[in-house]
Amino acid sequence: MRKHIFVVLLSFCTAYHAAAQSAYITGGGDVNAMNAAEEFRIGIHAFNRYSFNEAILSFERALSFRPGEAVIMDWLGKSYYRSGFESTALRQWRAAVDAYGKNTGAGMVINNRIETVANRRMLFPIADDNVRYLESGRYPGRYEENILYRQPTAILPHSDGSSWVVAYGSNEIVRIDVNGVIKDRKRGPLNGFDRPYDLVRGAGGRMYISEYRGGRVSILSPQGDWLGYIGSKGLGQGMFVGPQNMAVDEDGYLYVVDYGNQRISKFDPDGVFVLSFGFKSAVFPGFNSPTGIAAKKGRIFAADSIAKCIYVFDPNGNYLGILTGGLFGPESLRFLSDGRLLAADTNRVLLIDTDSAIVRELGVAGNPRTRIVGADMDSNGSLLTANFATGEVSVLTRFDDLASGLFVQVERVYADRFPQVTLEVRVEDRLRRPIVGLEGLNFLISEGGRTVGEQNFLLPAYRINRADVSVLFERSALTTGLRDDFAAALRDINNALGTRGQILSVISAGEQPQREGHENALEAAARGNSVRYSSRWRFDLGLRLAATDLLPGEKRRSVVYVGSGNPGALAFEQYSLSEMAAYLANNGIVFNAVLVGGGANGDADGGQPSEEIRYLCRETGGKALPLYRPEGIKEVIESIAFVPNGLYFLNYQSSLPTDFGRAWLPVEVEVYLMERSGRDTSGYFPPLE
Repeated sequence: MRKHIFVVLLSFCTAYHAAAQSAYITGGGDVNAMNAAEEFRIGIHAFNRYSFNEAILSFERALSFRPGEAVIMDWLGKSYYRSGFESTALRQWRAAVDAYGKNTGAGMVINNRIETVANRRMLFPIADDNVRYLESGRYPGRYEENILYRQPTAILPHSDGSSWVVAYGSNEIVRIDVNGVIKDRKRGPLNGFDRPYDLVRGAGGRMYISEYRGGRVSILSPQGDWLGYIGSKGLGQGMFVGPQNMAVDEDGYLYVVDYGNQRISKFDPDGVFVLSFGFKSAVFPGFNSPTGIAAKKGRIFAADSIAKCIYVFDPNGNYLGILTGGLFGPESLRFLSDGRLLAADTNRVLLIDTDSAIVRELGVAGNPRTRIVGADMDSNGSLLTANFATGEVSVLTRFDDLASGLFVQVERVYADRFPQVTLEVRVEDRLRRPIVGLEGLNFLISEGGRTVGEQNFLLPAYRINRADVSVLFERSALTTGLRDDFAAALRDINNALGTRGQILSVISAGEQPQREGHENALEAAARGNSVRYSSRWRFDLGLRLAATDLLPGEKRRSVVYVGSGNPGALAFEQYSLSEMAAYLANNGIVFNAVLVGGGANGDADGGQPSEEIRYLCRETGGKALPLYRPEGIKEVIESIAFVPNGLYFLNYQSSLPTDFGRAWLPVEVEVYLMERSGRDTSGYFPPLE
């Protein structure tokens, strides 16, 4: 597909120039065209250096020479988008669509971008109340005459997009990637698993797997290697007869459905038996066929497939009542990141609000004879269902996502080693949540409308567990007496990063925000000079500076604001709250807040952050927390290195002629995942010869 860059009625003397006349102005007698071309070149180089303000100025000057030029408006929109000015970006892109034509290839690519950016950004996978999920693919248990796995019973998603699948029939767990390719399989200790049924993740990433016929629970490492057993077969306390589904609560306690003994057994994080509950009493009818279980916020939810309902208990086993009834035959229960309950109910998947008890059908897999034993949502927002009857895993995807495809952005082009060209490609869904777990087979690169001869898939960002951090200190009148707290916060942040990251910059957000030298003097940088503190401190300017410092760094990055939680009266005088949130989100920067002193409400324990601070955290996937909370801030800082990231690196050898480095060279990337696809077009200038 060609992209029209400059429309020039010139006669080209070579076949290449004839084919590329819509892509770049070669000069001729048109002085405005030559000036526009030079400014366009400067803007492209500035964009690839993350100098978005410089790029905007260059593209604006280029437009002054060539008003209405589609490709300039497209790139001007990209620069405004990366700068956080989404409204302005949308105006430029709409003008570019009008210039290209809505039905042209370039027009359709930009139009899709417009529709996506206009929607709300969401970082973590959730289930939308108003959208149905449709079957978009399958991970079959058999390929021709080869058995890959048998009778799946449970799904445990992994942060890299893959998922562990418990294969009851073949006595193993297999890790399957987003394309349905088996990446790993574990069969337990020397004597193997004995009819594994459910798999859950506990404290420290360790996993627990129930063994139905073995009458025990195996403890696994985060990589799936066997470590030991909990319990044994029998009727006594801490023993099992057919253990099935499991759950782990916020404190690390393990709850196991003991199907044969018709009870639930609870174990501490070390595997020591605590208690059993679920027996018949004056208020509880007892279990007939206990199946799924889930735990959250001091409540234990347990399903009964014969009673066709979900019961509620407290952590001590006291019966609290029925959450909902009238189901078909509920089995597995899993909590989603937004606190709602996902339930497998015969051939359908349900979404249940545990506060209101409202039940909604998300989607249906197969036919009424299908038996979905386990269901969960993977890191990309798709529902994975373990279809025991058909021996495969079904993938259900939002109808909107199937219709609109993927949001693909070529964020940067490296051409300094031309003819080798390296691309940074970000892949998200229509809600702009990162798509993780893609491999080389998901990408197709073409240049000038022709597929490149050889493309190489480099290390994706989701596999790089390193992070860069900019620390933003509030130098306001409220924090002049909090220098000891600032020093403690910076020490904690630095220690929590350890070998997985570094503090890239320390910013004092005073009346004129400044960088503090911190390499050999962390405490001095945290305390700051007394003249830095001002009642006219500027949160927005400080945040902008802190975020800008992160752009050329690691792809997992965060601004950590340390302050009272009140951004002040001048907080958004130059840059609005929405513009700052967009600047962070559109460049993959997470905003975290560490509260010191009295917080926004003046409370001794750190108080509550302001709504503006909450908004920035929510829009970027960060958290706000007090410095001196009992569990500290280490876990939150460590998590920065593991934030979902949909950025990928690919390279290829260009075969296009460069006109001694003056030619504008087009590149297009298409991405495919199951029934979804998306694409983006870009281009670059090779080094001058």
